[in-house]
Amino acid sequence: MSEDSRQSCGHVRGKAQPRMNFRPFLVAALGLLGGIFLYAHFAFGAGRLIGAAAIVLALSLLLPPFGVRRTLLVAVIFAAFALAGAGGVHLAAVRFQSGPAEGEYAVTGTVESAAVRGGYVRATLARLSFDGERAGGKMEVTLYGEDVRTGDVLAFSAYVERNALPENGDSYAASDFAAGVRYSASPADFERTGRTGNVFLLVNGALYDSLHTHLEKDTAEIAYALLTGNSRGMDAGFLEETRTGGIAHVFAVSGLHIGMLYGAVFFLLRRPLRRWAAVPALLLAAGYCAMCAFTVSSVRSLLMCAFAGTMRFFGKKYDHLSSLSLAAVICLLLSPEQYFSIGFRLSYGAVAGIALFSGPLSRGLQRLKVPSAPAAVVVSGISAQIVTFPLMLDAFGYFSVWGTLLNLIVIPALPVLFLPLVVCAFLSLILPFWAGALLLLPEGLLSAMLFLFSSADFSAVLAGFSLGAGTGVWLALNVPLCGRVRLRPALRAASCGALCLLFALSVFLENGTFSGCRVDVSSADRGTCALVRTREHAVLLIDGDASLSFCEDFLNRTYGGNLDAVAVVSEDAVRAVNTAAFLPADVICTPWPVETGLGSGVVFAETFRVGEMTFHFEDTDRLTLSVQGCVAEFAFGKEEALSADLFVGTASGRLKYLLKDGIIKAL
Repeated sequence: MSEDSRQSCGHVRGKAQPRMNFRPFLVAALGLLGGIFLYAHFAFGAGRLIGAAAIVLALSLLLPPFGVRRTLLVAVIFAAFALAGAGGVHLAAVRFQSGPAEGEYAVTGTVESAAVRGGYVRATLARLSFDGERAGGKMEVTLYGEDVRTGDVLAFSAYVERNALPENGDSYAASDFAAGVRYSASPADFERTGRTGNVFLLVNGALYDSLHTHLEKDTAEIAYALLTGNSRGMDAGFLEETRTGGIAHVFAVSGLHIGMLYGAVFFLLRRPLRRWAAVPALLLAAGYCAMCAFTVSSVRSLLMCAFAGTMRFFGKKYDHLSSLSLAAVICLLLSPEQYFSIGFRLSYGAVAGIALFSGPLSRGLQRLKVPSAPAAVVVSGISAQIVTFPLMLDAFGYFSVWGTLLNLIVIPALPVLFLPLVVCAFLSLILPFWAGALLLLPEGLLSAMLFLFSSADFSAVLAGFSLGAGTGVWLALNVPLCGRVRLRPALRAASCGALCLLFALSVFLENGTFSGCRVDVSSADRGTCALVRTREHAVLLIDGDASLSFCEDFLNRTYGGNLDAVAVVSEDAVRAVNTAAFLPADVICTPWPVETGLGSGVVFAETFRVGEMTFHFEDTDRLTLSVQGCVAEFAFGKEEALSADLFVGTASGRLKYLLKDGIIKAL
């Protein structure tokens, strides 16, 4: 009997087999993810419980019929690592909240990464000291000037703020928590007191200087992002084009970069060193990861390269899924807060997609007689996007329409761009006199890339809706859909069909407004937004802290159409009106006249109506909504004052309510 036949019937020599092969590292990784997910849900209010559906489904398929020993083994491994995950993220949260309280301090720190833009620098500092005493964690600072490089040791006095834990789904707080950025400050001035002894950070800073000395600014920023993953200094328009085009991973020092570097060195040394060629390849890749501050995707790739090299050295078969699982186990045991990083989810999700779906897709393209080289690119791109689609939509509010097509071009071209850039950039540090000539080749390639994305429009995206519970259903759908699961065709079709219907129903219920009035709220450091909509109308409420990018991000996640109005609920009305002027709305509403500089489109009225909704300004920063016999109060930054059916303030976080027939129901 063939292997495919054994897999399809789920029996070997008459014995019942599990629907999935038993992989201890996979069970351990699922346990860690499950424990961290449950802790995040109950402690931080992050994620819906249905998000664990994929984990539960995978575990059930790991168990053979009546396999008592296997069942106990899976249960013990899963439970042990689930406890380790929950305990680890709890300790990480305790560490994150430890250290000095908010206040005025004399601070010293080492620049771990820096980006120059518009006359100021955004830098991340590590090895911090407050008033001469060492403190853990990192700090995000905004510095006026442009003379700051990675590896500099800075000293300044400033009021230091503490960053919050990622409660109520706050993506910005989640990013800070994952990166260990506990503090933020904006000092009026600073002093550079020296340079770090960390050679990797010094090389990073030297690369920045070399590239910006010999290349045009925009080209230099692209080259620096390709080499180090630091894209914060890139032109905002170009960076947005790459994001909506679905190729922003090119500037993240992803697994592609580490894999290419490892593969190139291994290929060059395999003849003289044979199986030992993996050692210098891994050492070089590890040094490169250190220069890039050990980003989560680069560490994942480094670990998987180490496992592949070890298997090759001992002549053992390499299992992609087990390697990925072991990398996740190591990463989450050492740093469980990485779970909250979108980089972790996308990196591991993309590779999981390749491990799960590349086999069936490759066989399908072989039957269609597609050449192997383009087929491999198509398979890797589609496989990765099958898993990352809901993660991208949940994190960024949109999914690129161009992603698959552009990756067919970019991924094959990346080695031609990246490897010469690495060689030429590092040679420019060794031979500074010839740096200009050495960088001519990568400069031409980068200029062509810049021209392409500056002249073309890749902004077509799927946006304006939320998956909600559909994210968990989609991830669960991937389990029976992949080729790693042994299911009879009828059972596979039935389970996939049922999950597809459930996914469609989840998305429909998440985004539909069938009757009454629905309120979506998002609150973060960059402001508060509330979207109020009925079946036919939509009004956005914003406070004075809401930035344009925050409002656009919120609308991308919740609403794809034109707004009937934007209402300003803030004492800082001028700033809020200027933000509202760039949003897709018919009118802007404020309670009293303010000097805005706008010729038209601003309505000054204490009361205004949109369809069946009546809005009344109780004060500049307090507004009530009356609809279907219900009264909702919006007071961003204030406590509840009125006798209302629903109160919305900045402490509410991201909420959803449905007002119907005088009843307020939490969704």
